[in-house]
Amino acid sequence: MTQADFLKAPFPAPVTLPRSEIEGPARFFNRELSWLAFNWRVLDEAMNPQVPLLERLRFLSISATNLDEFYTVRVAGLRALVRNGNAMLSEDGRSPAEQLTLIHADARKLMLKQQSVLNALKREMEAQGISIVTRSKLTARDLKHLEERFLNNVFPVLSPLAIDPAHPFPFIPNTGFSLALELERVADRRSLKALLPIPQQIARFVPLPAKEGEHRFLPLEELLLLHLNMLFPGYTDRGHCAFRVLRDSDLEVEDEAEDLVREFETALKRRRRGEVIRLKMSAGAPADLRALVMDELGVTESEVVEVKGLLGIADLKELVLSSRPDLLWPPFTPRVPERVQDHEGDLFSAIKQKDILLHHPYETFDLVIRFLEQAARDPNVLAIKQTLYRTSWDSPVVSALCEAAEAGKSVTALVELKARFDEAANIRQSRRLERSGAHVVYGFIHYKTHAKISTVVRREGDTLVTYTHYGTGNYHPITARIYTDLSFFTCDAALGRDATKVFNYLSGYVQPEGLENLAISPITLKPRLLELIAAEADHARAGRPAEIWAKMNSVIDPEVIDALYAASQAGVKISLIVRGICGLRPGVKGLSENIRVKSVVGRFLEHSRIVCFGSGHGLPSPKARVFLSSADWMGRNLNRRVETLVETHNPTVKAQIVSQIMAANLADEAQSWVLQADGRYIRELQPPDGKLFSCHKFFMENPSLSGRGTAGDKDVPKLASLREEAGA
Repeated sequence: MTQADFLKAPFPAPVTLPRSEIEGPARFFNRELSWLAFNWRVLDEAMNPQVPLLERLRFLSISATNLDEFYTVRVAGLRALVRNGNAMLSEDGRSPAEQLTLIHADARKLMLKQQSVLNALKREMEAQGISIVTRSKLTARDLKHLEERFLNNVFPVLSPLAIDPAHPFPFIPNTGFSLALELERVADRRSLKALLPIPQQIARFVPLPAKEGEHRFLPLEELLLLHLNMLFPGYTDRGHCAFRVLRDSDLEVEDEAEDLVREFETALKRRRRGEVIRLKMSAGAPADLRALVMDELGVTESEVVEVKGLLGIADLKELVLSSRPDLLWPPFTPRVPERVQDHEGDLFSAIKQKDILLHHPYETFDLVIRFLEQAARDPNVLAIKQTLYRTSWDSPVVSALCEAAEAGKSVTALVELKARFDEAANIRQSRRLERSGAHVVYGFIHYKTHAKISTVVRREGDTLVTYTHYGTGNYHPITARIYTDLSFFTCDAALGRDATKVFNYLSGYVQPEGLENLAISPITLKPRLLELIAAEADHARAGRPAEIWAKMNSVIDPEVIDALYAASQAGVKISLIVRGICGLRPGVKGLSENIRVKSVVGRFLEHSRIVCFGSGHGLPSPKARVFLSSADWMGRNLNRRVETLVETHNPTVKAQIVSQIMAANLADEAQSWVLQADGRYIRELQPPDGKLFSCHKFFMENPSLSGRGTAGDKDVPKLASLREEAGA
């Protein structure tokens, strides 16, 4: 079998739909339902026997976290539209109310499945000596241990709250978890309703005494119920329930805010008090307690989800035990490219020799940090400019920028305050940068700055050389261990000029002119993308080979989808790797018969954005046009964010992207799902030999071209010959 056999496999036979569906809103899939389909794929990994046991538990936790965030942002937005009487239809022709009905139905099925998966995983974990126990299973030794732990580690932070006219119902924050209690005083049988908020600062699962090699845990709420007599002396428990709250987490910021940082600090406080949009409650709650909680939180019956099992499944990540490596993925250490080693770690020297493309997490993100650290300490470096969308709380990137500013270099940092759920961290980093002497700007009020750019200006002899980093992912060293992303380093003068113009746009609001190898949204990126798709359609109509390969997180922009439909009808073969949301309907006769879509879900989170055009030569080809981007094909990215689409002309980098990264993703069988014309995703069919090719395993075991310093497509390892070596 040759590489071409993998990548040139026939497209699935198209399905036939009525003309009204091809031309109408039904040509699009619903964004929200497509996201839920993605989360079903995440949950499916929790059931995948090829995944280590505790990693399956992690996938279950991730599916719950994902669903929480989906409700606090997307569902909250739809509810606001309904509340305001807005009946605007989505691209697929559904009103906000219709979408909410479908979302709630599918989400409830998903939550039921999560509990079923948890029960199955618990049985497997028990067989491996890891158990989650209930109060009824505790021994005398356990009880003594728990009483000591409760008094020393839990009791001091608890705040039991009576509920009566003198003690109104307290505020429960977003993701707040509480016990509602119905108590009776022993002395006179007088009833008392109370609330016991479960502190989020304490681990959810309390370790119990266990034999060597075993692990036993008690949920924190069980520990609290066990010691109610210490919290409410003289009372007995007549009934109780647990509940968890999700609130609207979208931020509203005044357009004319004079101090943007202060405005965001205020908005973050408002977020904690957002309207309740979902209330999860343990099944079998006493009727009066259930009614009390619902009334005080202002929720309707449709917003209540009764759970027969564990609330707060997201907390299960605590049980992914590092002490059980036999139940985790085998350890993997990212590589340092050989060319950087050949230059004794001097990144400027290595980049000067030739452009470098790093494929994270297979190649270390530490080099991105080292790039900035080396710049901070290099006396020949005059200036550093950096965008920051998301980064870690104690960011080494920010530390390097602060060091550079304190050393007297000109440092400009564009900090995006609107990065959802990272606003507080970014405010903290901006204050830290300002104290060091860096110039901090916040970009635009109406646009998020999502572009990933860093420039270092270095004096070399009588000239200034600009070293530029373009990325597809965030400057976040923690997520870089599990997200697949690209880092492109170059000292190409044109790419450096392009980056400088973008920074001038961000700090001075003047639209850049004369960009040479770069398109940016919201100005030129979408028109350039539509132009490139149309050009590929022209190649097809002229009888030349015409192909598009693209890899994204999401594809929902209707103009881009319609452009892809038009290209398909012209004869362009289009292969899309879309991890998450996809509004495009593939494989429909007369609409999209030349489009296939797959989603890769596995050990690493696919996050890189890549676009390849055959440009009249087909793919893979050294003459292809190859772009890496920070933007998904969504309205927000193309119209309401500052994003980049950068073209690379370096033959080695192009070969690495097209013939390694894209080819391996398209050839993947082990963790791929194929989107059907009816919206269902099905796993890749097993090959006749029963062996499955994994792109993640392939990348872990095979070094990249760029880091070896080779040149040209002739050096690309052929996937077909490596299939056995990669474990397929």
